[in-house]
Amino acid sequence: MGMTFSGQVALVTGGANGIGRATAQAYAAEGLKVVVSDVDVAGGEGTVQLIREAGGDATFIRCDVTKDAEVQALMAGVVEAYGRLDYAFNNAGIEIEKGRVAEGNEAEFDAIMGVNVKGVWLCMKYELPLIMAQGGGAIVNTASVAGLGAAPKMSIYAASKHAVIGLTKSAAIEYAKKKIRVNAVCPAVIDTDMYRRAHEADPTKANFVAAMHPVGRIGKVEEIAAAVMYLCSDNAAFTTGHSLAVDGGSTAI
Repeated sequence: MGMTFSGQVALVTGGANGIGRATAQAYAAEGLKVVVSDVDVAGGEGTVQLIREAGGDATFIRCDVTKDAEVQALMAGVVEAYGRLDYAFNNAGIEIEKGRVAEGNEAEFDAIMGVNVKGVWLCMKYELPLIMAQGGGAIVNTASVAGLGAAPKMSIYAASKHAVIGLTKSAAIEYAKKKIRVNAVCPAVIDTDMYRRAHEADPTKANFVAAMHPVGRIGKVEEIAAAVMYLCSDNAAFTTGHSLAVDGGSTAI
């Protein structure tokens, strides 16, 4: 039992930085060829450059996951580049919300649902036939601890991540006999560039956020990447339809 990825191909959306970049690097380190996708071209190409500098094989394809035609073009690009798809990490997501339910607006709702829910649905819609053609594989979707419970002042985001878990479970059952496993990873607060920008101006807030996690710190992008790699590996051969909290104990409270 273990990681048996040699010669296989993985796709990472939201691969320009943070969790997506770390996971793309982790895939490549295990011998996978990696397609990195994002709307951030400079960041995505930066991830590819890091992988190549480490001796890996990666290609960048720009894609807005809210657009059906662009997602179809992304999958065509994956096949053109590497001829197959075995694993997908549907990680593209946004969080732009900072108010109570009655304070939200329609544009915010549409933007969050568009990327976080429609984007995951569209990617799976076009990934599943490609993975099925290889006789099986695995998909991991990025949900959140906000998909496992309440997220005050982030209700639309929480709803979107609950929806990701619903998509994940349903697809897992639909494709279980096709040897495609579909799981979700549910991070708590993770140390990304976005997180640092939000908190560098107020170190006391950073201390408060760290204390929200029973282990006393926020997570690292590499820790989420490791969870994704596990869910894709043969070690997780009997695991599908699962939402794995990687959260420093925060959902156990």
